[in-house]
Amino acid sequence: MGRYRPPQPKSSAYITRPGHDRLDEELKALWLKRREVTAALSAAAAEGDRSENAEYIYRKKQLREMDRRIRYLQKRLDELVVVDRPPTNPQQVFFGAWVELEDERGEQVTYRIVGPDEFDVEKGWISMDSPVARALMKKTVDDEVSVRRPDGVVHYVITDIHYTDE
Repeated sequence: MGRYRPPQPKSSAYITRPGHDRLDEELKALWLKRREVTAALSAAAAEGDRSENAEYIYRKKQLREMDRRIRYLQKRLDELVVVDRPPTNPQQVFFGAWVELEDERGEQVTYRIVGPDEFDVEKGWISMDSPVARALMKKTVDDEVSVRRPDGVVHYVITDIHYTDE
């Protein structure tokens, strides 16, 4: 008997056009790679005793992980909503916004608010479900925002909002 884990809350269904295209390409690439793995699995299965065949065990595991990802992507791509134009009020923070913030020490940071399937910390892309993005939604330039983090509360001032790639 396993430990019960309550289901995760549903993540937002919004995504940018490049993010959607990237997931679609990943799905197509997985289907192509699956053919190769299936052929390798068949060859490994033909070698005899499967219980001690490391290649067979590895390929089964690889195929299982690929099938899991394929199922997830097929289901997720059907429910995603592509947002490919700026909002009617570009003075407020909404999905797809580039937001420049300044903290109490005067340090500047820039975030782009994207869907949960495409966030990338190195690029400064944060999920719209993150605490920072939730605090920023519908705010305007010069608004003050407080974000609770594990090391305490951080206060930011919004210095700029734009919807075009820098």
